[in-house]
Amino acid sequence: MDETDTERTADRMETGITGLDAVLRGGLLPRSVYLVKGQPGAGKTILASHICFHQASRGERALYVTLLSETHDRMLAHLAQLDFFDPTLIPSRLSYVSGQATIEQSGLKGLSELLRREVRSHHPTLIVLDGFVTVEETAATPHELKKFIHELQIACSLVGATMLLLTSARADPASPAHAMVDGVIQLSDHRVDKRSERELELTKFRGSGYLKGGHAFQITDAGFIVHPRLESVLRDPPTNDPCKRERLSTGLPRLDDVFQGGLLCGSSTVLFGTTGTGKTTLGLHFLNGSSASEPGLHFGFFEAPARVLFKSELLGLDLAQKQKAGHLEIQWHPSTERVLDALGHRLLTSVRARGVKRLFVDGFDGFLKAAADEERITHFMAALTNELRGLGVTALYTSELHDLFGNRVSLPAQGMSSLAENALLLRLVERDRQLARMLTVIKLRDSDYDGTQRELRIAPRATDVADAMPSSPERLDARVGGVGVVRRTVRRLVGRRRPRS
Repeated sequence: MDETDTERTADRMETGITGLDAVLRGGLLPRSVYLVKGQPGAGKTILASHICFHQASRGERALYVTLLSETHDRMLAHLAQLDFFDPTLIPSRLSYVSGQATIEQSGLKGLSELLRREVRSHHPTLIVLDGFVTVEETAATPHELKKFIHELQIACSLVGATMLLLTSARADPASPAHAMVDGVIQLSDHRVDKRSERELELTKFRGSGYLKGGHAFQITDAGFIVHPRLESVLRDPPTNDPCKRERLSTGLPRLDDVFQGGLLCGSSTVLFGTTGTGKTTLGLHFLNGSSASEPGLHFGFFEAPARVLFKSELLGLDLAQKQKAGHLEIQWHPSTERVLDALGHRLLTSVRARGVKRLFVDGFDGFLKAAADEERITHFMAALTNELRGLGVTALYTSELHDLFGNRVSLPAQGMSSLAENALLLRLVERDRQLARMLTVIKLRDSDYDGTQRELRIAPRATDVADAMPSSPERLDARVGGVGVVRRTVRRLVGRRRPRS
């Protein structure tokens, strides 16, 4: 937020809706009229009601005028299911008035007089006119509609109020309403394969900057929640470097040797591999280094916390004790219907709240499945990674590979170099009629490393990385694609290492 926006925030009307004030750069402007558009069921009434109850809870007055056939009792019965609803605020702080009969009998002139009387009577700081599509349909000419909106603007200016006009009319930037109002908030619902995702967008906002583009929102028991697009919130990457040249142990001394002393503080490492290659095991060993000075976070998509702790116990790790001591937090986000930006904001909120220094995301595919637009994932991860680096977080991500035993390696998303400063490849190879787990460093940015193929041996209290493998496994690998082919392919997709600075 720039200095100008900071100065203006003091004069704003906060909406009380999580995420919306961030999109608005502080809130709605007083003495302004805003058009809220969306098809029936888009969430207009819940959005406006949430703001009304927030204002009323702060001691302000709100006036809600309806032009709908639905009775106030019926509307309030629906709102009563939401957490923000407080019947004690009605009618002392929040008043409901029906203007349907007035507009039917006396037209826009009669409605205008009704609004003036109610404003003089209640002195509201927020006015909602729900059913503005009726006003648009009643206006005989565009001039009459413009005159009506102008009268609303004058009324708002006189009492210092903010006004929301809720309409289900189709979006038309050339309409008189769009031209006259101070801002337009568009609510929409997009189909994504078999699921849908709600989206909020400001297409006009006089007097201030705002976060442009579409922002996902949800309607939950808590009410209306907006998840600002992460790359728009974090559009300016942090320039500080809290880590310097410090390194963090992976939890396996011999793997630290491969990394020339451990992972660089503030770096991001992707563990590529098929199922069963040891990706989660390496991540849990990394989290085993969590402490009061290096708090850890397990941000998982596949396993519930109890299963994570059970697995760590089998490996001989004491993650349960670290969790009990407050040094480690385990979060689970089942890969069902998720909102990408909600995941990103929750991760960053958790990191900032506890000063997390060790982060293990198991796995990257959870973000990919939550993305309504897969092409966005590169920009999303770039913004997330830059912010984590500025917070001094060292992160490990797991990423599932498919069809690894071939001449082509298909990564989950293009542009993975924005995420993968470091890349580690884990594979299964056949040796002496058994499958062995093989580990190879593909990329380590800003540092030298040992790129020799090694075996990862997993056992309770004895997980370790073996010495460099002889050439025999290489010959076996030739019939399944060859480690050289795999290494070259992954390097091409995630970028090559840079020389030590």
